[in-house]
Amino acid sequence: MNILKPQRLIEEDLTNIVDLLEIIKEDDNLENIKIENYKQENIELNDIRIEKAIISNTAIMESNLDKNTFIDVQFKNCNFSNTSFENCGFIRCEFINCKMTGGKFIDSRLYNVIFSETNMNYSNLSMASIENVIFDNSGLRNSNFQENKLKNIVLKKSDLTRSKLF
Repeated sequence: MNILKPQRLIEEDLTNIVDLLEIIKEDDNLENIKIENYKQENIELNDIRIEKAIISNTAIMESNLDKNTFIDVQFKNCNFSNTSFENCGFIRCEFINCKMTGGKFIDSRLYNVIFSETNMNYSNLSMASIENVIFDNSGLRNSNFQENKLKNIVLKKSDLTRSKLF
C-alpha cells in the first residue's frame, strides 16, 4: 500500500516554538514549526491547525485537543496518554515511538497516517474514518474500533489483544 508521508521538512527552516499555549493565543494556524521537549498536562486546545511541523520529545497528557487539524506533521517520541483528539483531522502524519495510551480519536479522520512503534493500548477510535493507515509494530490492546469507515488499513506486527472491532 502506498502511504503519502508528511512533506519532507528541513528542521533548520522551521520556527522553534517554546511556549505553545502563548503562541496559540496569538494565532491558531501554525505552519512550519518545530516543538520539542515541551511538557504540559490538563490543557485544552481546540480548533487549532498545525501544518508542516515536527513535534518531538513532547508530553501533552490528560488533555483535550479536540477539533484540531494536523497536516504533514511528524510526531517523534511523544507522550499523549489519556488525551482526547475527538473530531480531529490527521492528514499525512507519522507517529514514531509515541505513547498514546487511552487516547480518544472518536469521530476523527485519519488519512495517510503511519503509527510506528506506538503504544495505543486502550485507545478509542470509534466512528473514525480511517483510510490509508499503517499500524506497524504498535500496541492496540483493549482498543475500540466500532462503526468505522475503513479503507486500506495495514496492521503489521500490531497487538489487537482484547480489542473490540465491529
